Amino acid sequence: MTRVSDQNYLLTEQYHNAANLTDRIRLHEQFSTSAYDWMAWVFDQYQLPANARILEVGCGPADCWHKNRQRIPAGWDITLSDFSPGMLEAARTHLGDQVGRFAFRVIDAQAIPYDDVFFDVVIANHMLYHIPDRAAALAEIQRVLKPGGQFFATTIGPTHLQELYELARWFDPNITFGGVQNPFDLDNGLAQLARWFEDVQIERFPDNLLVTEVAPLVAFILSTTGNAREILQGERLTAFIACVEAEFAQQNGTFFITKDSGMFKARRA
Repeated sequence: MTRVSDQNYLLTEQYHNAANLTDRIRLHEQFSTSAYDWMAWVFDQYQLPANARILEVGCGPADCWHKNRQRIPAGWDITLSDFSPGMLEAARTHLGDQVGRFAFRVIDAQAIPYDDVFFDVVIANHMLYHIPDRAAALAEIQRVLKPGGQFFATTIGPTHLQELYELARWFDPNITFGGVQNPFDLDNGLAQLARWFEDVQIERFPDNLLVTEVAPLVAFILSTTGNAREILQGERLTAFIACVEAEFAQQNGTFFITKDSGMFKARRA
């Protein structure tokens, strides 16, 4: 099992709290080339009725709900869940005075503690690749959805951030980023979802990164699920920062990074 789906590592280190995820989100917020905010785009995909019972699994710090808090219909009954209590605490804090609009529950997506056909909508954003038994999780999501209920799942494509990872591996080929292949991405995810859902569609978000500061890029690499934090310490970290600075200088103070993110939309029969 790689770190990307090692539940003990994810719970005790990577997602014990929101710090690592925040470092990764910050790079996108600061340097995305699209004027269309990712979280606004994600929320815009939720074309739902005015009244809906919604479950999000793996909600993290609830960034999407926080950024779109003024747009949430009063008739949406929303439960935010995560397998990490630390992430749920971050979500509560992040939502501030809107926290009362949400229910919170620690949930393992592989065993969702709700009755059959309970929810109108289930959301799983950038988290299905972390689940060891994805088939069990998808079966559970299908089970708790009502007939005709909608499932939304964001993830990344195989070229996502490739220049950033290539730079780190050029500096040290021993650096890893969680796994050889993403077990649930925009290329292989459709076949996995088609077993459980109808009308599976893919929407890609048009965006890239043009990074102009070294520190956020280095912080991103150190926050990932691989071994970069263990390797890049002391003198090695200093040398890596110098390597990144040299790369920026060669590119006139910028560093271009490909983004490939999107969403699967599906429906329970």
